[in-house]
Amino acid sequence: MKRLLTLVLALAATLGAAAQRPLYIVNGTVRDDIASIPPADIERVEELPADEETIARYGQQASHGVVVVTLRYDIEARFGDGSESFDAYIARHVQWDADEPAARVVVRYTVTAEGSVVAGEVLQATDKRLRRRVLKALAEAPAWHPALKEGRAVASEGVLRIQLPEGKRLPRQIEMVWR
Repeated sequence: MKRLLTLVLALAATLGAAAQRPLYIVNGTVRDDIASIPPADIERVEELPADEETIARYGQQASHGVVVVTLRYDIEARFGDGSESFDAYIARHVQWDADEPAARVVVRYTVTAEGSVVAGEVLQATDKRLRRRVLKALAEAPAWHPALKEGRAVASEGVLRIQLPEGKRLPRQIEMVWR
């Protein structure tokens, strides 16, 4: 699994930065990008060369190759009725006044097969108070519609990114250089 994660991240970084991008197919659907897919949700990655057979199958879009990604589920987990992103919902339910300093929290979470949300690793937290408030809002969030694989509910992962107050930039970190 670790090797697959390394391959996916390297592919996304290398190919995503290049002007000639491959065609990304995720569970049979064309996508612009694969970098936002949590590595734990990836079951298999297959690279197809930009040869006559691939272009005949996928069309001219495949002239720079095709990356076929198969996820552990057929249908992604969905939050609420789909009218609001999970990030926006959590940001709306966290009390953080406009006069407070700008802060960011990034948290990995799991949507269980039952639809509940479980906080995972805190990937970034620039303010402990905001981290506590985000984790509390995450624990109190309503149930999701879980991901489905062959009609059965399965767990899936996501990454929550919150920066508050909205529109306020984070202060630049001071760097000192000794010579």
